[in-house]
Amino acid sequence: MAIVKELLKNEADGSISFGDYSLDKKAKLEDFKHKGDLLKVKTFKEITKLEKNGMFVYESVPGTSVFDFNETDSGMSFKVYGEEDAQITLGLMDDTEYDVTVGDDKAGTMKTGLGGKLSLNAPLSKDEGIEITIKRI
Repeated sequence: MAIVKELLKNEADGSISFGDYSLDKKAKLEDFKHKGDLLKVKTFKEITKLEKNGMFVYESVPGTSVFDFNETDSGMSFKVYGEEDAQITLGLMDDTEYDVTVGDDKAGTMKTGLGGKLSLNAPLSKDEGIEITIKRI
């Protein structure tokens, strides 16, 4: 079972890892410093949510654990683990097209609306993570 017991941690390569879907009760960690930003994570078996400087970044239903989360000007990439399939919503740029890859499958081009949110399904099973890459076109 791949989980982040610290709830949120910096990785040596500059990425972050967060979330613990094994928890029965909500847990949160606020004011976590990463590259000059303040991060906040809320997580448990039903939901995992990440905010940066008070702005929405990531949410999964049910809860997940995310490893090697790297956000750039052109998109983001991460590996996600969970007990079952998860609906993931990401906070990206408003009204922008992105190429989305989930595991080995190209999910195609998706466009965000005025709120900048992009939703996708992650087919998860216990002990197996899936790599997700989002690249701005």
